[in-house]
Amino acid sequence: MKLVLATHNKDKCAEMAAILGKFPIDLLTLEEFPEIGEIIEDGDTLVDNALIKAKTVYKHTKIPSWGDDTGLEVDALNGAPGIYSARYAGKECSYSDNVNKLLLDMQNVDEKYRTATFKTVVTYVSQDLELVAEGSVKGIITRKPYGKKGFGYDPIFYVLSQDKTFAEMNINEKQKCSHRGNAIENLKRLFKEHNLL
Repeated sequence: MKLVLATHNKDKCAEMAAILGKFPIDLLTLEEFPEIGEIIEDGDTLVDNALIKAKTVYKHTKIPSWGDDTGLEVDALNGAPGIYSARYAGKECSYSDNVNKLLLDMQNVDEKYRTATFKTVVTYVSQDLELVAEGSVKGIITRKPYGKKGFGYDPIFYVLSQDKTFAEMNINEKQKCSHRGNAIENLKRLFKEHNLL
């Protein structure tokens, strides 16, 4: 089946393509639909934003679309940055800007309180079907970046069971334990229940 990934984020596209590569899915990206500009994510939750993306892209392309939204919820910051994770340091910020702001905000937080949860919601929208799946993983915010792989907050998100940050994992290691990997596995189960795979 054809599926449009409703994101301009090339890192997300690469990660999702790697996870979905072994399935009979013809993945398209927004690079193939330049008329679809920036999608305004003004929802109140990750689910809202993921659905906004998928619905917007489906409306323009009439091809089943896949939206996702991810948030890093830090316990010591009362769940921030949450739905604002991608623009935590400002609208045009870089990955490094976000990481540096979070480390600064956490500089006086003791080790035992540096817990956080990465959450991803993935959605599927077609003419007659909407599916929503979620995934999460718990971790610890490190005091400095470790690793060069991954993107976003990966260098400072330490996963206890793996004894490394996401940025120290290769893409196969990451997908087995990550929030996005979990969410995609859950959505694939829904695909099978609806005979889409």
